[in-house]
Amino acid sequence: MAKKQNEGKKELSIVNIVVSTALEHDIPLERMAATLSNTEYNPEQFPGLVIRIKDPKTSALIFSSGKVVCTGARTLDKVDESIKKIIKSLEKINIKIKIAPKITIQNIVASGSVGMDLNLNVLAMKLDNTEYEPEQFPGLVYKLPAAKATFLLFSNGKIVCTGTKSEDEVNIALDMLVEQLKKVM
Repeated sequence: MAKKQNEGKKELSIVNIVVSTALEHDIPLERMAATLSNTEYNPEQFPGLVIRIKDPKTSALIFSSGKVVCTGARTLDKVDESIKKIIKSLEKINIKIKIAPKITIQNIVASGSVGMDLNLNVLAMKLDNTEYEPEQFPGLVYKLPAAKATFLLFSNGKIVCTGTKSEDEVNIALDMLVEQLKKVM
């Protein structure tokens, strides 16, 4: 029996890591915005300053309390690099960060494939915790509470996973997903 071209190869790679940290120092956001060109600050709309870093390509929200949320990195090394560049930017306005910031992963987004075509109508009927409205969006949303993960599933087998906090959790969630799919397909 010939296998479908799309069958068998499951894969998932991290596309975004969202982290938070605290620099334990008050940050003068107005001065940052006035001095650094890669920032946006509009306190009437949002209390944080946005800083965009070219390499690694990341963005961060910086709050006057010193709290930082960084997004866009694909590896933890790139996260570290981004936080170091933020600290260097602060040095330009004479803010010296004396601590090594403790980084907490808030969310990891990964995308890939389960290696098989998916009948989303069947999955919507047979799996719990799904949302599927093809008129609104072509993917099925599947919450997998046991893995603390949420998946977007597409009929061609492509998937997006969110909600995990480590690479191990991403891989465990993928394995659990494939196990669930095999039970109902």
